[in-house]
Amino acid sequence: MSLRMKIAVLGATGQTGQYLVNQALQQGHMVTAIVRNPGKLAVHHENLKVVEGNIFSVDSLKSHFKGQDVIMSCLGFPASFFSPVTGYTVSMNAMIGAMREARVSRIITMTSWYTEPNSGTQSSYLTRFLLLPIIRSVLTNMFEMEQYLQETEDINWTVVRPPGLKNLPASAQEFMTHEGYFVPNNNGQPVGSSVARGDVTRFMLSLLNSNAWLKTGVAMTTK
Repeated sequence: MSLRMKIAVLGATGQTGQYLVNQALQQGHMVTAIVRNPGKLAVHHENLKVVEGNIFSVDSLKSHFKGQDVIMSCLGFPASFFSPVTGYTVSMNAMIGAMREARVSRIITMTSWYTEPNSGTQSSYLTRFLLLPIIRSVLTNMFEMEQYLQETEDINWTVVRPPGLKNLPASAQEFMTHEGYFVPNNNGQPVGSSVARGDVTRFMLSLLNSNAWLKTGVAMTTK
């Protein structure tokens, strides 16, 4: 039995965010989706409120955060070769500022496997030398955001780290988790390389009624 919660979702119009919104509503939660363009969210539900907000502005977010039990973020920002990615840290800075003003202390957000610069050494040749360099600008800023959260004392944060995301709904598969930057098998090698978006959000929502992984980054995948 899960408690009904009031959840503010950021990144609700993204591919992962849409799974999160739909699953949260199915579980009976009250959802406030804070989006840049309300017309982009094609979901209608009596427990869903869609509001316009600026993810980089404390003032814009704080009124929408008031009265919420938890903030959940599936925000994503594209990789960049020519300039550093800053969206993760700038938006998290605004979220934490707004949370403090609105007196909300719980946030669940997602980053990725391999955010820590040296954590990819056990990954496959292809991942290590082709994929990771392409998304390094994103991973770097995700890591900076994780470091920023670790320095907050008043916030009950959890960072969920999935591997590559497949655009698939939730399965009934068991979760595999590890407090670190990927999920290892018995030999210390990464288990698999991708997970369904719907399973990532299913895992994020499973944390609502649990004190597991508070103030922690947890790598996850499915069996």
